Amino acid sequence: MHGWIDIETPHGPVRGWRAEPPGPSKGAVVVIQEIFGVNAHIRSVAERLADAGFVALAPALFDPVEHGVELGYDDAGVQRARALVSALGTERAMDVINASAEKLQMEGLRVGAIGFCWGGTLAFLCATRLSLPAVGYYGARSVPFLDEKAGAPLMFHFGADDNSIPPHDIELHRQKQPQAQVFVYEGTGHAFNRDVDPKAYGADAAKLAWQRTLDFLEAQLR
Repeated sequence: MHGWIDIETPHGPVRGWRAEPPGPSKGAVVVIQEIFGVNAHIRSVAERLADAGFVALAPALFDPVEHGVELGYDDAGVQRARALVSALGTERAMDVINASAEKLQMEGLRVGAIGFCWGGTLAFLCATRLSLPAVGYYGARSVPFLDEKAGAPLMFHFGADDNSIPPHDIELHRQKQPQAQVFVYEGTGHAFNRDVDPKAYGADAAKLAWQRTLDFLEAQLR
């Protein structure tokens, strides 16, 4: 079962795409969007997590600024997305994520986080600020926050050919967060998990990263 629900936050109600596992849950995961909104790709990530046995909830982070945002991957979509990220700000985004996690925790579920692109950075902040086990995929905005101390386990996934996250920045993740698992996938660039985007998708890397992610979540949320 999956569909939109309402999440009460300090900034008013936001929508969240919730996906339920077919049987008993292994825990719950807050799915944190890319800059393009809770679009078909992010909803499919939530549904794949549900298929793997987790309750998944993807909050629509832009709702405090603009409802119903789903943007394309073209230049116009990127421009609009960047404006929305700036208008929302990191603190409000984290408030919405925290409200989503608390909603799941109130149901008695152990909660982790997974995020992509901008959401990969926010997932990292879930570990440092909310003490949630977290998986960040190609979070290009994390470097300014890397001195924050993580209160929960972390896993990072990067494409070796990602121009937005050069090797020096990946190495900073290893240096500043030595306890974290850091994986780099050769022959892949940014957004290699985005299977709806042929220009970005890296099937082999996505498959391996997904299995590592599921293993991590099962270990941390059991």
